[in-house]
Amino acid sequence: MFEKIPARALSDTVAQQLLEQIDKGTFASGGKLPTEAVLAQQFGVSRTVIREAISRLKNEGVVEPRQGSGVFVLGRGAARPLRIDSAEAATAGSVLHILALRRAIEAEVASEAALRHNKTSLRAIERALARIDEAVAQGRDGVAEDVAFHRAIAAATGNPYFLKTLTFLHQYLEAGMTVTRRHEALRDDLSHQVRDEHAALVEAIRARDPNAARHAACTHLYNAARRLGEAGLG
Repeated sequence: MFEKIPARALSDTVAQQLLEQIDKGTFASGGKLPTEAVLAQQFGVSRTVIREAISRLKNEGVVEPRQGSGVFVLGRGAARPLRIDSAEAATAGSVLHILALRRAIEAEVASEAALRHNKTSLRAIERALARIDEAVAQGRDGVAEDVAFHRAIAAATGNPYFLKTLTFLHQYLEAGMTVTRRHEALRDDLSHQVRDEHAALVEAIRARDPNAARHAACTHLYNAARRLGEAGLG
């Protein structure tokens, strides 16, 4: 029923495969999952890994452990948070897919930031951009500062769900961002291109031009995908 999995990201992969089987109806709502021992044997992992996977599904409202009785599947109406399998997200194709999702969201984020920012949030965006420059000047990759820059733009919208969604996506993109920023550091033309893209985005937001902000965000992230390809991740 289940695929044998590598040692990396074991509990996350087990949780994902269990969730897929639950969604398929293999384990019906209200039904009981196999015991830890049975699952451990089927997956080829330790019982500790199974317990961690069950704990994740419990925290996501998918299953409910009942002392002395086992682990039961909750009803399909239960709300579930968005989840992405970490091992799958690390593949080149998935990185580009997540980047495309980020592009769709950040285009609207930039547009909203242009319309809704105030003096305080605009200063936060400008400071975040300056910190990227400082990091690069100091010989660092600037990934954390790059993430903070885009978070500052999301915060400027006043919509907390934009910020939460981008925070969720960025955790799967930081490895790719590290590779591309190191690649960019080797070429002045790419470093200047990224700086110009960020500056254009800030200028559009400052000018309260939602269409220009949306275009600047899309351009930046289309080019980011291209740079991923040049760095060997596309």
